[in-house]
Amino acid sequence: MKAALTRQEVGKHNSEEDLWCIVDHKVYDLSDFLDAHPGGNVVLQQVAGQDATTAFYNLHRHEVLQKYASLCIGTLENESPEVIDQQPGDLSQVPYAEPLWLTPAYSSPYYTDKHRALRKALRKFVDEHVTPEAQEKEKDGTFISQKLIDKMAKENVLAMRLGPGEHLKGRDLLSGTMKGEDFDAFADLIASQELARTGSRGFQDGNMAGMTISLTAVQHWLHNEPLKRKLTDEVLSGKKKMCLAITEAFAGSDVQGLRTTAELSDDGKTWTVNGTKKWITNGMFSDYFVTGCKTKKGLTVLLIPRGEGVETKLIKTSYSTAAATTYIQFENVKVPADHLMGEVDKGMITIMSNFNHERWMMACAVIQWSRAVLEECLKWSHQRLVFGKPLISQPVIRQKLAKMIALVESHQAWLETLTYQMTTMSYAQQSKSLGGPIGLLKFSATRAAHDIADEATNIFGGRGITQGGMGSLVEMFHRTYKFDAILGGTEEILADLGVRQAMKNMPNAKL
Repeated sequence: MKAALTRQEVGKHNSEEDLWCIVDHKVYDLSDFLDAHPGGNVVLQQVAGQDATTAFYNLHRHEVLQKYASLCIGTLENESPEVIDQQPGDLSQVPYAEPLWLTPAYSSPYYTDKHRALRKALRKFVDEHVTPEAQEKEKDGTFISQKLIDKMAKENVLAMRLGPGEHLKGRDLLSGTMKGEDFDAFADLIASQELARTGSRGFQDGNMAGMTISLTAVQHWLHNEPLKRKLTDEVLSGKKKMCLAITEAFAGSDVQGLRTTAELSDDGKTWTVNGTKKWITNGMFSDYFVTGCKTKKGLTVLLIPRGEGVETKLIKTSYSTAAATTYIQFENVKVPADHLMGEVDKGMITIMSNFNHERWMMACAVIQWSRAVLEECLKWSHQRLVFGKPLISQPVIRQKLAKMIALVESHQAWLETLTYQMTTMSYAQQSKSLGGPIGLLKFSATRAAHDIADEATNIFGGRGITQGGMGSLVEMFHRTYKFDAILGGTEEILADLGVRQAMKNMPNAKL
C-alpha cells in the first residue's frame, strides 16, 4: 500500500540527489530517474519538492504516468487524484469522444445489447493486445507478429473482419461474447471502428487489411468450392495470408487501364500471368494474391498463389512500412484454370462489387480517427495554458472545435444510415444500390478529415508536427489521412461515381 505523505515532507526532497515531486496528488521519487529523463535533468530540478501537475500536463501525456507508475511512492495525505486514469476497455468520458450510442444520455435504434457486449469485449482486446504491438510496429516498421495473428484467429477477430456471412456460422466471437450468426453490419461497423483505435495508421493497414478486401472476394466469386473452403480455413486460422492485387503504376483508380495480362492455354487448363502491381497492402507477407488481369475481351480476376515467377518488393510510403506496401512482378506465372473468380472477361463486376465493403470500412476507420483527433483537441485545449489561460478560453479555438464536432457527428450519422441499408439488402442489392452512396460517404469523410487535420494541427502548434509526445496522434493523422483519400478510389473518382449513379435514376423532372 502506498504511503500517505504531506506536502511539507515532499518539499524537503528538493535536491539533485534526493528529488521528489507531486503530480495529480501523487508523489513520485525521481532521484534515480534524472539521467533517464528524455527532457534532461534541468527540467526536473526546477520542480524538485514541488507540485508539478501543471508543468507535467503541459509537457507529457497521461500515459507517461502509467508507464512509470513504479516511481510513485505515495499519495498526499487527505487528497485524491483528480485526473481520469483510463484503463483498457474503458469508455472515454470526454464529450464527443464516443459516438452518441455509447454516450449515457443518448440512445439509438440501431444497436442492441449484443452489440454493446461485443463493443466492450473488442475494446478491451484491442487495448490489451493490439495497441501495444501496433505502436511498436509503427515505429520499427516490421510486420505484424504471428503471435498477434494467432490471438485474433483464436477469438475469431479475423473472421469478423470480413463482415457478416456464411464464414461466421458456428463461430463464437471473443470467447462467446456474440455468436457468428448474430454478427450483422452494425457489429461490422463496431469492429471496424474499434480496430482503428490503435493510433497507428500504418499498422492499421498492416493488421491483415489485405485479407479483409481479398478473402471477401473469394467468398463471393471463387467457383471452386473445395479450394474456397481450404483458403477460408487457412486464412481465418492465421496460417496463410492473402491480399488484393488490383492497382498498378499504369492504372490507379482507372481499373479499366490494367496492363497485367492473363492468357489461357490451348487446353483451357492453365493461365499464364505477366505484369506488375503497385501499392499492394500486405503483399510482402501474403501467400495468395487476388489479382485483376487484362484478358482478350475485358478483365478477369484470378487467385494467384505465391510461387515461381512471383516477386515482391517493399515500398516505403508516408506511413510505416508495417503496412507491408508492395510492388509485385508476375513473370510467366502459371495459374490453374479453376482459380478463376467470377467470369472470364467480366472481372469488372467482381472488382467493383468488392470495392463497396472496402470503401465502407475505410469510411468507418477515418471517421473514428477524426473522432480520436477531436478528443485529443478537447483534452489539449483544456489543459494547455497560453498567456496564463487555458487554450479553450479563446473563441477562435472553440470555433475550430465546433467545426470538428459537426463534421465528426454528421459523418457518423451518415455512416450509420448506410449501414442500416446494408442490414436490409442482399449482396447483389448492395452492389447495385450502395456503390454511389458509399463512394460519396468516403469522399466526404476524407474531405472532412482534411479540415479536421488542418484545424487540429493548428490547435497543437509545434506539437502537431512532432512525431511522439503530446501531439503524436494529431501529427500521424495529418501525415496519413490522405491514405484514406486515395486508397480504394480517390476522392474525385468516388465523387463522380456517386453523381453518375444518381444520374442513372434521374427522372425527366424539370424546374
